[in-house]
Amino acid sequence: MALTALAFNCTLKASPGPSSTDKLLRELLDALSEFGVTGDIVRAVDYNIKPGVSSDEGKGDDWPDLRRRILASNILIIGSPIWLGQPSSVAKRVLERMDAFLGETDDKGRMPSYGKVAIAAVVGNEDGAHHVAAEVLQALLEVGFSAPPGGVTYWVGEAMGSVNYIDLKTTPKAVADWTPLASNTAHLDVCSMTKAIPGSAERHIAGAVALNKKRRQRLRV
Repeated sequence: MALTALAFNCTLKASPGPSSTDKLLRELLDALSEFGVTGDIVRAVDYNIKPGVSSDEGKGDDWPDLRRRILASNILIIGSPIWLGQPSSVAKRVLERMDAFLGETDDKGRMPSYGKVAIAAVVGNEDGAHHVAAEVLQALLEVGFSAPPGGVTYWVGEAMGSVNYIDLKTTPKAVADWTPLASNTAHLDVCSMTKAIPGSAERHIAGAVALNKKRRQRLRV
C-alpha cells in the first residue's frame, strides 16, 4: 500500500538558504521510505501564506494549493526550528490556517484531516524541543490529525552554542536510532486507511450512552 507524506519546513530562511530543519526532515523522510512512504518538503516561507483561519484568504493566497497537497497526502510532518523557546512564527501560521478544518466537517462531524497521521520534527541550539513538540502536536490533534506513539523527533545543540544541526558531519546516534517514529507512523496510517474513523454519528453516540449506562448499573451492584 503506497503512502505519501508532505513535510512543511517552517524555517525562517527563504530558499536556497541552508536549513537545519531541512536536514532533519530529509533524514526523517529517508527513514519513512523504508516503510514504503514517499514524500516532498515544502519550505513554507517561500509561499505567500496569508494570515487567517479560513481555507482561502483571497487574492494572492498560496494556502489553497498547499491545503490540497496536505489533504492529498497520508502523512503530514511539521518541521520547526526553536525560536525563543517556541515554534517558529512560520509554523504557527501553517497551524493557524488548518484551524479552518474545524468548520469543514462532514455529516458525521469528521474534519477533512480525519484518518491522516501527523508528526513533528524540531531542531535548534537552544532549549525548548519538548515545548515546541507539545504545541505542534496538540494543535495537529485539535484540527483532526492522529499522532503515533513517539510522534516527534528532535535535536537540540548546546545552549547558546554556535553549532547547528546542519553543521554535523554525521547524524547523532540518538536521532538515528529513533526508528519507532517512522514505523509507528506508517503503521498507524495503514490502520487509518483500513478502517475509517467513525466520527460522531448518532448511532455511535447512542452506543456510547448505552455502554456508560451499563457500567453505572454494574457499579451500583
